[in-house]
Amino acid sequence: MRRRKAQKREVIPDPKYSSKVVARFVNMVMLKGKKPIAEKIVYGAFEILKEQLNEPDALKIFYKAIDNARPRLEVKPRRVGGATYQVPIEVKQERGTSIALRWIRDFAKNKKGRPMEQKLADEIMAAYKGEGSAIKKRDDTHKMADANKAFAHFRW
Repeated sequence: MRRRKAQKREVIPDPKYSSKVVARFVNMVMLKGKKPIAEKIVYGAFEILKEQLNEPDALKIFYKAIDNARPRLEVKPRRVGGATYQVPIEVKQERGTSIALRWIRDFAKNKKGRPMEQKLADEIMAAYKGEGSAIKKRDDTHKMADANKAFAHFRW
């Protein structure tokens, strides 16, 4: 280890659902420090989800979507004797969650022609049902880790 480790900052739970994961997601969606707008987008997406699925609790849908999109394995490049190997490693719970949130946010952002809350709701809905771009990305990551299983002994 070369330098000291960055300290983890404690995220304050969001005011509406008092959930740290939702607060982290709001912070990810936020652009240029405009938190009220990010909250409006995320909460609006949750309202759309409630309507579409006739589910009173949008948090359940959100957590299930994150769990479906969370990668269990990923590959990390390791240099061994002049060659770089893609070594499969298991993903910790917290990192997996933040990767899933990032994928959902990015794929929603890259869609065109509709308001962000609608795109976000669609992406969360797709992940909830086990389909969509975030799930495809997770499957691709798992396939890559599976293909490089032979290099698992380089894990340390």
